[in-house]
Amino acid sequence: MPRPRKAVLRVIVGVVFVITLLLSAGLTQTSGNDIHVVPRQMSPTVANAVASAKVVDGSILHVVKTDVKLVLVPVSVTDPKQRLGTGLRAENFELLEGKKPQEIRHFSSEDVPVSVGILLDTSGSMGNKMNRVREAVNQFCEAANPQDEFFMIVFSDQPRLVTDFTSFPEDLEKELLLTQPKGRTALLDAIYMGLHKMKEAKYAKNALLIISDGGDNHSLSLEKNVKAAAKESDVMIYAIGTFDRYVPTPEESRGPALLAEIAEPTGGRAFTLENEVELPAVALHIGRELRTQYVLGYRPEDMPKDGKWHKIEVKLRLPKKLSFLRAHAKTGYYAPAEGKQAELTQDPRTSGSLVFAVGLFNQ
Repeated sequence: MPRPRKAVLRVIVGVVFVITLLLSAGLTQTSGNDIHVVPRQMSPTVANAVASAKVVDGSILHVVKTDVKLVLVPVSVTDPKQRLGTGLRAENFELLEGKKPQEIRHFSSEDVPVSVGILLDTSGSMGNKMNRVREAVNQFCEAANPQDEFFMIVFSDQPRLVTDFTSFPEDLEKELLLTQPKGRTALLDAIYMGLHKMKEAKYAKNALLIISDGGDNHSLSLEKNVKAAAKESDVMIYAIGTFDRYVPTPEESRGPALLAEIAEPTGGRAFTLENEVELPAVALHIGRELRTQYVLGYRPEDMPKDGKWHKIEVKLRLPKKLSFLRAHAKTGYYAPAEGKQAELTQDPRTSGSLVFAVGLFNQ
């Protein structure tokens, strides 16, 4: 027996030595799209860029839901090339409500299942983009958690649910093969429909992925009402736009600004692509980002019950040599109104609603 025990000891010592080397590396590359940060002793090594998209707005964090005790805030961390920063700890974040620092009482970074709604623009203006759109949806699903569920809405003259909640991405792929672009664009109506459908979601963490040229010209919904609903619903919107050289209609020229104006207040971003070929890579990046977010939780000293918007801010606490990393945050949350029952979170690791918008614009 003594010899086997010595062998076991050698293995344990070897494992400890390897772990020590990894910790001493500080900042390590985990994949071509991630930056892994170990907060002990870090160096500014980064991975390859995900895509060459220009970020129109940097906010990518939003408040999830609030109960009488805890405000939950999901956070994404990126470098200037939009590579994801992972491996941070609670002490690497600073959270303020108004200008007052808040104690972070909950912190997690688990990859949890998501209920995803995909909203596809199938109007006539999308005719020459559908192959890239199909590829983008496939890439997004490739990055998904195996337990994720999906539904899909297509919209032209009006939105239409074509695939109900399913755990099989191939169901979406089959529908995509049958989709032919035609008609006008009821984008705002589709967003409303997607938010309503998400109430049937199996999981507490939700996402809407919107792929559109943003040129709404056929919705019954008012733009101001959709913007208010997106902000109040506590959803995060991402917009990715590709610009051609020609703008056939005023509505399509308005597309980039429309999605940006819906996205930015929610804590989302608007990406501008020089070539629609980059769309699948950006969709893949969004899928990966869903799986690498942090969630911060804090308790306001006096939980407001005024139903009003309360400003928050999230900052990073890192060495100067890592100042290129950025925490992206929504600017606030709606407090529950007096006399109304607040929504209670079942598990702070899995709560949240996100909306990602991918926009393809004609210019």
